[in-house]
Order: sequence, then C-alpha cells, then structure tokens
Amino acid sequence: MAAFEDQRVLLTGGTGFLGQAVRKALHARGVHDVHAPSSAEVDLTDREAADAATAEISPDCVIHLAARVGGIGANMENPAGLYLTNLLLGTNVIEAARAAGVDKTVVVGTICSYPKHTPVPFHESSLWMGYPEETNAPYGIAKLAQLTHLQANRQQYGQRGIYLMPTNLYGPGDKFHPDVSHVIPALIRKCVLAQEQEAEEIEVWGTGAASREFLYVDDAARGIVLAAEHYDGAEPVNLGADRELLIKELVEIIADLTGFEGRIRWDETKPDGQPRRCVDASRARELFGFVAETDFREGLAATIEWYRANRELAEARRN
Repeated sequence: MAAFEDQRVLLTGGTGFLGQAVRKALHARGVHDVHAPSSAEVDLTDREAADAATAEISPDCVIHLAARVGGIGANMENPAGLYLTNLLLGTNVIEAARAAGVDKTVVVGTICSYPKHTPVPFHESSLWMGYPEETNAPYGIAKLAQLTHLQANRQQYGQRGIYLMPTNLYGPGDKFHPDVSHVIPALIRKCVLAQEQEAEEIEVWGTGAASREFLYVDDAARGIVLAAEHYDGAEPVNLGADRELLIKELVEIIADLTGFEGRIRWDETKPDGQPRRCVDASRARELFGFVAETDFREGLAATIEWYRANRELAEARRN
C-alpha cells in the first residue's frame, strides 16, 4: 500500500457536520485525494449505486460517516425510517468496499448502541449486555449491525474493517433545525432566541438529571483519521473526552455563555433519554494515541459564535 498521505479516500457523508471536519483532518494529515459525493450524487441506500460509485472511485480507504440522525423527538417520530436507512447505508457501503477490493474500511457507529443501563464509563465490552435506550434503539441497533458485518467479513473474507464509536458530538457546523438537532444545538438555539426576545423562561425536556459526554467535532475527526491510519483491529473503539456532565449543568453553562438570564422550566413529562452516558476512551488512547484536546467551554463558545454568524445555514432542514 501507498503511504497514508498518498491514498485515495472515499468519504461517505463528507458534506455533513462530521464529514466536513474529517475532510479538514485528512487534509491536515496530508491526504488530499478525497472523494466525498453527496447523497444527491450517490444514493448509498441503493446497492447498485453504492457498488458503481465505489468501483469508479477505486479508493484505498473508505470512511463511512453517512447516516440519518435526529434528536429524541425525531427518533420517536420516525424509528422505522431511521432503522432502515442506516442499516442500508452501512450494509451497502461495507459490501461495496469488499467487492471493490478496498484495502481498509472505517465505519463510524454510535454510542446509542450501548444498553440503556450500562456501567459508567461505557467500556466496549458492554455493547452486548442489554437493549439500548428505547428512543435510541432503532438507530443504535442498525449501526451495531455494521460492527457484526465487519467482523463477519473479516473472518470469512479477510476484509480489513474497523468500527469507531464517538460520544455525543458538538461544534461549529452542527444542525440547529428543531426536527433534527441534538441536545447542544437545541439548547443553544433556545437560549439565543430567548435572550434576543428577552423571554422570561425557556422550556427544556426531561428532568435535567441525565448525564452526557460531549466530544468536539474536530477532536472526533482527528481521532477517526488517526484510527484510519494506525488501527486495524476487529474490536470496536470508543472516542470520548473523559468528561461526564449533567444536562442540568449543561443548560446552565449554555445559558451563561449565551447571556440568557431567565428561568429554566423542566418539562418532566418528556423523556430524559439514556440515564447516563460517558465512555471509557482508554482503548483509543492505547491503540492509536487519541486524546481529546478541546476545552468544553471554549468549544461551546465557538459553537455559539458560529450559530449566531450562520443562522440561516444552521437552521436549514438537513437530514
């Protein structure tokens, strides 16, 4: 194989939030032969289209990021669509890479695949200990099936494939449309609008007692590129920041950074989602030297600044 910087890379989902950051990280590493067709150009849920595009590009490495995602509300409203789309995307990309003789396939999964009540911090060995949190389950199981697919293909065909699980991502370029936004962009939008309108309060779903871990998108992208170059194992690997934060604390930080000084009203009739979420990131550190570097408040401040400067783009409806 050519040196990593000389390889041709097919990056699915390369026009999305994480995809743009991975393209930047690849370029920083010296990899410039990157092909990132949009979903309008190649429908990866169509097996023939996936095969044809992969054969035409003839990449040395495939990095699969393309996914259909949403927050708790979107997960509850469209579980079947999220399950089927993500299952087809992963299945078709893995098989297209195998058929084209791609040297290495990198699949990015999700920590939504972990069981609802997983010992904290989540270790990769806990993935099969139970069923995921209900609102995340269709998406999480569809992605987890891709780990099984990669391991089965490695065993039967010798296909080199790795599986990475970033924790909750945030950063500039995130999706702020209410139908698809996750917790950080949703809270930033609420607080910014409330601050601008001088509202007395905002409403937040749940109790605030759930916890999450957040990874800055540029850190995640750097971890993916490090793994693409240096990791070749069959076992899944978490990408995290070793920081667990209550949603209540998160809301208070975002309110402070946006300048919102009103009340926070919790709608406890709405779900919290998974009770706790924080990963053991030691495997990534040991296997390919990944450590998150971005200070959380600084990352949030950069995200808020980007949202305010790019309101129309940020709030556009993107899957």
